[in-house]
Amino acid sequence: MSTLTPTMTLMARLRERLPGRSGRDLMQALTLPVVGIVLFLMCWQLVAPRIDTSLGQFPSPGQVWHQAGQLWQEHQNERQRAERYIEMQEARNQRILADNPDAEVKIRDYPGAPTFIDQIGTSLITVLAGFLLASVIAIPLGILIGLNRHFAAAANPLIQIFKPVSPLAWLPLVTMVVSAVYVSEDPLFEKAFITSMITVTLCSLWPTLINTSTGVSSVDPDLVNVSRVLRLPFLTHTRKVVLPAAVPQIFTGLRVSLGIAWMVLIAAEMLAQNPGLGKFVWDEFQNGSSDSLSRIMVAVLAIGFIGYLLDRIMLLLQRQVAWNE
Repeated sequence: MSTLTPTMTLMARLRERLPGRSGRDLMQALTLPVVGIVLFLMCWQLVAPRIDTSLGQFPSPGQVWHQAGQLWQEHQNERQRAERYIEMQEARNQRILADNPDAEVKIRDYPGAPTFIDQIGTSLITVLAGFLLASVIAIPLGILIGLNRHFAAAANPLIQIFKPVSPLAWLPLVTMVVSAVYVSEDPLFEKAFITSMITVTLCSLWPTLINTSTGVSSVDPDLVNVSRVLRLPFLTHTRKVVLPAAVPQIFTGLRVSLGIAWMVLIAAEMLAQNPGLGKFVWDEFQNGSSDSLSRIMVAVLAIGFIGYLLDRIMLLLQRQVAWNE
């Protein structure tokens, strides 16, 4: 009976989220994804031994799982070494200060290479920075395009031209511009990070821009007429009338933009050599060891899973947003 408790609890939650659905439908919603994953793993297990590459046999699910554990263990070992490195410096500084209280001491960062987990964190920081910059540009611009048909007519050709441009085309231009403009003896951010972030921004802002303008332009005409009758100022009209009606469309664009940003980031990190999952994949490919394919597959699965989580988070935010002002 106790083994059924988690399933029963999950079923109860599904009933709350999906009212009116029968128990059979809920059970299918619960079991079919599991069946799909199991079938995928079985096909993978059967096909993998039949694929021989220059780096060896294509890894099976078990080999990929083993390498995932290895990568986690390497991260743990590296963190322990980093902690010992800091402790040694602190002990040395205490001895120096004991002999000379006026001496200047400092703690140096651990010089070890970033681990797989560290590079996941770097990729998340980069993609969120690029996504936020894209949103800051796209949402106000989309509102202006949606509210002004003349502005929309002027901007539309530029949108249609730049929207399909690949990140592989943007990256060389961004790299040269950043190298020429971002010049500092003590830069706050690495050039590779700025290059990746701007490339992500240029490729991911278009869905948010288009969906925002579409949502704004499709506001109920009756609401627009009421706003005109009341002679609401532009900012008040935008905040009270336009945005509440356009929020669902805006969030749809944000979800698509975040997905594109995550995909673009991997290619940008590979070419810009910015520490992250893209660089990890490229380094493993160049490494050419017997474990490289398994490690690349770990990265591929991590990229897909993180992309799924980011989309779920955006969907959750969309459901929670309420325009109360």
